[in-house]
Amino acid sequence: MSRSGLIATKIGNSSFFNESGISSHVTILKVDDCIVSNVKTIEKHGYTAVQLSSIDTKKDLNKINKPQRKNFSSINLEPKKIIKEFRVDNSNLLEIGTKLNVNHFKINQFIDASSFSTGKGFAGVMKRHNFGGLRASHGVSISHRSHGSTGQNQDPGRVFKGKKMAGRMGFKKVTKQNLKILEVDEDNNLLIVKGSIPGKKNSIIFIKDSIKKN
Repeated sequence: MSRSGLIATKIGNSSFFNESGISSHVTILKVDDCIVSNVKTIEKHGYTAVQLSSIDTKKDLNKINKPQRKNFSSINLEPKKIIKEFRVDNSNLLEIGTKLNVNHFKINQFIDASSFSTGKGFAGVMKRHNFGGLRASHGVSISHRSHGSTGQNQDPGRVFKGKKMAGRMGFKKVTKQNLKILEVDEDNNLLIVKGSIPGKKNSIIFIKDSIKKN
């Protein structure tokens, strides 16, 4: 049965030593209070979901659109920076105003984490697609790192969509599955997760129960 996830902020990477002294590479996530700001039901919306709001916004209220302001004012809540919807079962719907924090997850539980990978700007084919490049010998005419020919003959006479070429690299939504929670720090609202999670420091991470491991 699917239930709501959480909105977290990536603090950074570190090492974690268990009781046996074994070190593990971990990612530290900070979870501010996630407040249920809206609920979607089958009768009204055609599906069931919980909308969470988290992280206080520094924006002026005039910069927040009216529908969002009305939504937050109706539940007597200051506008939040991040709004995320999680699909849930009908039995896992929560009341508006409910607060979720790090104790929503347990130690040794497996989760899935989604975020945008680190953007690396415009990159060539050797870095972006692991091309081998051209021969570094006589006659190549300073085109050692080029991608070579891209099109065909007169038929079809065009470049196919999806052709591996130079372009922007990174900043794509990535989901890492089956990550294990090693520690839950309720005092500091931190989650210690084994392994790496996409995104750079201070990235917004969406975490939920693993769909492959219960």
